[in-house]
Amino acid sequence: MAKWRQQKGKDGEVYTAEVLKKKGWKILVMGYRTPFGEIDLVCEDQEEIVFVEVKTRTSTEFGYPEEAVTPAKVRHMQKSAHWILQKEQWMDRHWRLDVVAIIIKVPGHYEHHHIFSIDTHGQSW
Repeated sequence: MAKWRQQKGKDGEVYTAEVLKKKGWKILVMGYRTPFGEIDLVCEDQEEIVFVEVKTRTSTEFGYPEEAVTPAKVRHMQKSAHWILQKEQWMDRHWRLDVVAIIIKVPGHYEHHHIFSIDTHGQSW
């Protein structure tokens, strides 16, 4: 992956973490790697564990960022979430999967759309 693309993705993740912190969320881990893939942000929203996928683009010429979250990606997120829940001994916690779609039209100007609960514990969207 090109370095500028990696940086754009990282910028989107950092921006999302800051937005969520301002809303009172606790950021538990950024970039949690599992055998099934990486979860961009693992957060706590009140008592609920939230696994967040951040998709960042600079335009909608090739589609909206959230369109990149395919059913296959959701399955990988589900597997990663279950793995993390077991590893961290959070199996008794409520949890969900969210997507944050970001468009950076000009450097430093972010538009974001937060999609809550893209998965209801095994039921794909």
